[in-house]
Amino acid sequence: MPRFDLAVLGGGPGGYVAAIRGAQLGKKVCIIDKDKLGGVCLNWGCIPTKALIKNAEVHNLVKHADKYGIIIEKFKVDYKRNVKRSRDISTRLSKGIEFLIKKNNITHVNGFGRLVSSNSISVKKGTKTQIIEAENIIIATGARPRSFPGMDFDGNRIISSKEAMMLEAPPKDMIIIGSGAIGVEFAYYFNEFGTKVHVMEMMDRILPNEDADVSKEVETNFERSGIIISKNMKVSKIEAMKTKVKVHVDGQRSKEIIESDKVLMAVGVVGNIEDIGLEDIGIQLESGAIITDQFNKTNIKNIYAIGDVCGPPWLAHVASAQGHVAVEHAFGINPIPIDYSNIPGCTYCQPQVGSLGMTEEQAIQSGYEIQVGKFSFQASGKAMAVGNTEGFVKLIFDKQYGELLGAHIVGSEATEMIAELGIAKALETTWENIATTIHAHPTLSEAIMEAAMDAYGQSIHQ
Repeated sequence: MPRFDLAVLGGGPGGYVAAIRGAQLGKKVCIIDKDKLGGVCLNWGCIPTKALIKNAEVHNLVKHADKYGIIIEKFKVDYKRNVKRSRDISTRLSKGIEFLIKKNNITHVNGFGRLVSSNSISVKKGTKTQIIEAENIIIATGARPRSFPGMDFDGNRIISSKEAMMLEAPPKDMIIIGSGAIGVEFAYYFNEFGTKVHVMEMMDRILPNEDADVSKEVETNFERSGIIISKNMKVSKIEAMKTKVKVHVDGQRSKEIIESDKVLMAVGVVGNIEDIGLEDIGIQLESGAIITDQFNKTNIKNIYAIGDVCGPPWLAHVASAQGHVAVEHAFGINPIPIDYSNIPGCTYCQPQVGSLGMTEEQAIQSGYEIQVGKFSFQASGKAMAVGNTEGFVKLIFDKQYGELLGAHIVGSEATEMIAELGIAKALETTWENIATTIHAHPTLSEAIMEAAMDAYGQSIHQ
């Protein structure tokens, strides 16, 4: 019976990072997964979807190349190659993770793992089962797309993000239910390749977790590009027909049935906690998630849980960070707990969205007296030069101390720019620190400096 210092159940961005960190600490480690290493993120989520979105950006650039003085009279799209590029990148990265696992002398066990005690996992592959024993266990089994009764996936007409990535051709029309990051990213992507996209959201705005100004800016740009957006819409049932799909919706004033070629369900995810032995060994759950402490330890002292099985925020970078913390705590290192008030959230449609900390509404509700600074990319020389002037930077400061409470960027490189503000917030930076830090000219990041200056009436180019 193989025995390890650490067994990691799940090979996604939380699991493989935890396994490698354990090996770096000199521990004997195994990682268990029934699928390819890399989890949903590398194989069906973060990375391959960003490859598809880049394809859409290139398509848009070619369509509008004339504004740069380049005339492209005729071009065509090879959609299958478009998808193949995404899959090839995913495969390459998954193999890269396999290499890292071997390089760090980690045992990779392929099969479905199930906890049978606080120190053992049964791993089944086909008709064979083996038992893995470990001093410490980390649960990192990830999540899957959420569905609701009467709206179950059929893989053909009613699809998840996984099927959406593998379509052989863009559908003529598509209804996307849900307007979080996944919903709006696919809305941008399919709209760019000619699909008539209709986004349905039950809340009063798209990207409902973002700052209201950010949601409005993305909505304006989407509608300008031809995407239909319906808010305050509740879907009661979806019927898959032979050639169409019918969506039954309850609006503010009436009920109606809307037809489409495809329906993409993008209403969040649910943790993979079923049939992995949690109840059998007494691991505590709440609202479909594993309960953990600040070091991601469960109620059983040698078992930790990281990533999507712990509930929101359902983000790959959070899972990876939790993996570091859990492993180091398990082996007696005193890690710094994660600051969940400083987690960057990124949405990769165009314009992109990057945000962290409080929204303006949340800051006010929390009792802060605030100063808000804003700078539009329409006034940015670099944004004009690259031809993408949509969006803005919005910074929220505590008026009394000038501390950065929240940062919200919508624009072409928002997902890259947000990192600067994550560091700033971690260092308890004030508006003055940001405003007086010289930013290179011309850059898009100058907008961050200008927004900080604007919060106290000092913006030069606003």
